[in-house]
Amino acid sequence: MDRPPPDPAKLLVFWKEWERGETTPGKVMSNLKMGGLPDLLHQLAESAAGAPSPAS
Repeated sequence: MDRPPPDPAKLLVFWKEWERGETTPGKVMSNLKMGGLPDLLHQLAESAAGAPSPAS
């Protein structure tokens, strides 16, 4: 079964629910995992690895 691509807006909603104390830590971790946060982080890490270093 293919998962849909990560939805950053949905992940942010899950995070904000936790910040407001509306969701327990275990539930928010589950929501983030099922919402595709690991996939999004992998994509960002790969993108950052291929990007040129910022000039100092």
